[in-house]
Amino acid sequence: MGKLKEWLDEDWVRIDSSGNIAGPCGSSKDKKNPDRCLPRSKAQSLSKGQRASTARKKKREGSKGKTVVANTKAAKVAKAKNGGVVVGAPYRKLNKGCGAVLSNRRKRTLYT
Repeated sequence: MGKLKEWLDEDWVRIDSSGNIAGPCGSSKDKKNPDRCLPRSKAQSLSKGQRASTARKKKREGSKGKTVVANTKAAKVAKAKNGGVVVGAPYRKLNKGCGAVLSNRRKRTLYT
């Protein structure tokens, strides 16, 4: 099964602006400015205040017309190498630049 398929098959939940898990993702009544959705494991790893913060950010930016709004730092969702969602680990520690991904590649300047 492809990584994208695995990502989409996770249990995604909707977070309301007070930080509560309000049901399955896609069940928001406001279709023009929907609530924040997160994988259940990530949503449960955040405090209620952190969930509320990322949901309010999504609502605030969505009301200005933005369709894609990044999560707050605490609510970033990262994929582990084994295919699962990384819970509780800061996102920035997983991505250490292209050297971590392509360790066998070196930058080279070609002169022609």
